[in-house]
Amino acid sequence: MPNGNGGDLPFARDLFSAADQLRGSVESAEYKHLVLGLIFLKYISDSFERQRARIDSWTRDPENDEYFTDNADERHDILEDRDEYVSENVFWVPEGARWSELMTAVTQPDIGERVDKALKVIEAENENQLRGVLPRIYARAPLHPTTLGELVKTIDRIGFGDDEETARDILGRTYEYFIKTFARNEGHRGGEFYTPASVTRLLVEMLEPYEGRVFDPACGSGGLFVQSAKFVKAHDGRPRDIRIYGQEKNQATWRIGRMNLAIHGLSGDLRYTEGGSLLDDQFQSLRADFVLANPPFNQKAWGVDRVSKDSRWKYGLPPDGNANYAWIQHFIAHLAPDGRAGFVMANGSLTSNSGGEGAIREAIVRDDLLDCVVACPAQLFYTTGIPVCLWFLDRDKASEGKRDRRGEVLFVDARAMGEKLSRTQVELTEAGIGRIASKYHEWRNGSDFADEEGFCRSATLNEIEAHKFALTPGRYVGAAWSDDGAGPAGERIAALQTELAHQFEKAEELRDLIAERFGVTTR
Repeated sequence: MPNGNGGDLPFARDLFSAADQLRGSVESAEYKHLVLGLIFLKYISDSFERQRARIDSWTRDPENDEYFTDNADERHDILEDRDEYVSENVFWVPEGARWSELMTAVTQPDIGERVDKALKVIEAENENQLRGVLPRIYARAPLHPTTLGELVKTIDRIGFGDDEETARDILGRTYEYFIKTFARNEGHRGGEFYTPASVTRLLVEMLEPYEGRVFDPACGSGGLFVQSAKFVKAHDGRPRDIRIYGQEKNQATWRIGRMNLAIHGLSGDLRYTEGGSLLDDQFQSLRADFVLANPPFNQKAWGVDRVSKDSRWKYGLPPDGNANYAWIQHFIAHLAPDGRAGFVMANGSLTSNSGGEGAIREAIVRDDLLDCVVACPAQLFYTTGIPVCLWFLDRDKASEGKRDRRGEVLFVDARAMGEKLSRTQVELTEAGIGRIASKYHEWRNGSDFADEEGFCRSATLNEIEAHKFALTPGRYVGAAWSDDGAGPAGERIAALQTELAHQFEKAEELRDLIAERFGVTTR
């Protein structure tokens, strides 16, 4: 179960009290949806009631010529005018579906049916934003009505502030905190759709999606979209200038993603399909300005035979034993002529030669699409302790306003830029995020860039070819030793980590070679 450490969320203890009430009744994978659905319903109702209170005050103000009335029936009609809410981007909540009405029924045996009915009505009344999103799962949940009623009462204690911006911020942080904490506690099942905030921030800070089409074909709970909008807003842009497209194969996760966008005042085309993006691409004609993604790592038996003739495999048919290069080519296929991509990959993608992956990687590098590779610290993800890397692709490395980088790739070794959150969890430091992003932009812009031994280096395609198209940053950046060979402890550790990584790579290459010679599948 979650640990209840809610940081600066004032009602975190209540939130996790709500989760604890479900202990033993439902699986963790189910209770996150039960709790998050109710929190979202409470937020919608609170927003509605704030707007209703404002309208009511206007109808009672003699100086408000547009709204004032002393006729009770007229006042009721104004308060129940749907347009007064929708025009202010407030979800319309009709009578019978309001939180206050649910609270009068928390002790009733049909409380589950009442919650489901309220969600159904709200979804129907706000179809453009919420169609197919709200989880009507309460009547059939394996909960005694008394337990569900207590859960509703616990959620009732959550306060979202006195204005919409504050409420949206609180709810957004609540959702992120809940998703993150469930991911930590559930392991793979809970974390498969959660990209740690520090990784999301680094991807967005490096790509800088100020405007245009942003695509995530494995969008999970929508965190990369939300961070993109935050980035735009932080740089005095307009979040509505980015157009959001996403696809997700887990329906419950897709619902969370849709709710997450609604919470942050974002709209987008998020689609759910059982086959997922690789087998059932819902955006075949989309060419995005930015692709941001954290696809599943090392998917086995993903179904390549079903799409073996697909035009996406320009650089070679990806093996069925590992979908990494299917995802990479999927991203490339969806880039606009000046489009850029930033995504997470398992480190094996940098060196593997199994199933033709080495040939695909070589073809991508020779086509000069690779812009930058960042090696990340281990233990960033809740789902796996394996180290990961970030790939950045650019279809036009000589684009207007940037330095001509054709024939060059920036390698960054950021493995030492993590800080421990727990025994099993690490996150990228704020200083590390800033340093990596700044160095990348210096390199792209041609302003004051210089290689830094042990951290970053701009390599040529000829150098990459000399390394047989292995892309591990440690091969290129070297190790930061001091003159006497001793160096500070941190530098000695980083150097040893680099050397160990080299040895692992060599072992992997030998394993792949042996497997190829004997016709054995290793992945």
